[in-house]
Amino acid sequence: MGRQSDEILKIKSIALFSGGLDSILAAKIMMGMGIEVEGVVFETPFFSAQKATMAARAIGLPLTVIDLTAPHLLMLKAPRYGYGKNMNPCIDCHTLMLQTAGARMEATGADFVFTGEVLGQRPMSQTKQSINTVAKNSGYGDVILRPLSAQLLPETKPEREGKVDRSRLLAIQGRGRKIQMDMARNYGITDYPPPAGGCLLTDPNFSRRLRDLFDHQPDCRIRDIELLKFGRHFRTPEGCKVIVGRDQNDNEAILRLSEETDAVLQMADCAGPTILVPAGGDDQSRSIAAALCVLYSSAPPEQARRIVCRDGRRDLIVNAKALSRQEAERMLL
Repeated sequence: MGRQSDEILKIKSIALFSGGLDSILAAKIMMGMGIEVEGVVFETPFFSAQKATMAARAIGLPLTVIDLTAPHLLMLKAPRYGYGKNMNPCIDCHTLMLQTAGARMEATGADFVFTGEVLGQRPMSQTKQSINTVAKNSGYGDVILRPLSAQLLPETKPEREGKVDRSRLLAIQGRGRKIQMDMARNYGITDYPPPAGGCLLTDPNFSRRLRDLFDHQPDCRIRDIELLKFGRHFRTPEGCKVIVGRDQNDNEAILRLSEETDAVLQMADCAGPTILVPAGGDDQSRSIAAALCVLYSSAPPEQARRIVCRDGRRDLIVNAKALSRQEAERMLL
């Protein structure tokens, strides 16, 4: 009977767990109160669960990885609150994550959701206004707890009901990390990642490529987004994309992501890049791709060279001279 009563009274929670120091500390605070914690982390082409997986293993936190790609991509094309400095729709992204975590809370019978957010730490997504906006729009506002800054925020339902001891929650704010680092030492946590974000949407170069992709190919697929991570990207005057590998890693990734309908070009008789023209392009784009192949190869730029072009199931040999640096730079994304 006593065991059954303990199970009935056990408080359960869902943690948005990035694997950064703040999310680790928030989880440790909840676990220290005897609250059962399940971490959730999200994956899309723009961020991975790798850091969270390693951190969860280190502190013994059960972790569920959720693929958020489909709803995230739909939101990304038209975020209600717009973008940050680059293509990062932080407020809409956090709202989507909390909606998904809230659904997980309901599905598992958990009592509340919490995050490692610190008031004022990030200029776009962690102001008091944005935190309130995200909580409200998620549909779970009264059961979303921020343990590290809770005493600076309105009391939530789990606090009012006595499921969480508000006196043991904190009032951290701002961008400094001294308090968190002191807490980490007290918990014996010595190995944690730096505070840099892991989202490609905050990277200006990647964002420029993604914006160009959305402009030219609104119905783009995940493969097209994955290709943005590798090589140099060019947009021809006719609007075709040409992707040029920069090193062996790029070349291997481009080949791995290539499809039968693409045109793939490589130097026939010397070292050079692997080049991909998605969906084959047109004659002009393949001609430009061949000239780029010579430009970024080890061949002297003034000599015409042989290039192998795999177009569908055929291997063609074409001859080309190097494109000028000026022309290449005009098309570079």
